[in-house]
Amino acid sequence: MRVVTVIMHMNPVYGKISWYIGIGGFFIFFMYKYKVTQGRYNLIKEHNIVYKIDQNKPLSKEDYGVINGILCSLSAKKERINYFFIFVLSALALIVALYMDLF
Repeated sequence: MRVVTVIMHMNPVYGKISWYIGIGGFFIFFMYKYKVTQGRYNLIKEHNIVYKIDQNKPLSKEDYGVINGILCSLSAKKERINYFFIFVLSALALIVALYMDLF
């Protein structure tokens, strides 16, 4: 938000554009995360994975495939890159905000 404020002082049109881009980016990212999480949840629920593991029931070949798919998606490079990108931009925004407040 601080970067948007700086851009707004430089050019109000670009400030509004950057605000919409930022909000739109967060919206798209969290919609994507919701969809992925909901998909994992549905697979776990459809196959009763938690119950089977909790009750020490045997897992079918399909169950192992579901678990493998979930574990692979949790370790996906794309997801880590998204989090890294959000972390770096948040850190930059924090540094700029501190600089603007202190100097």
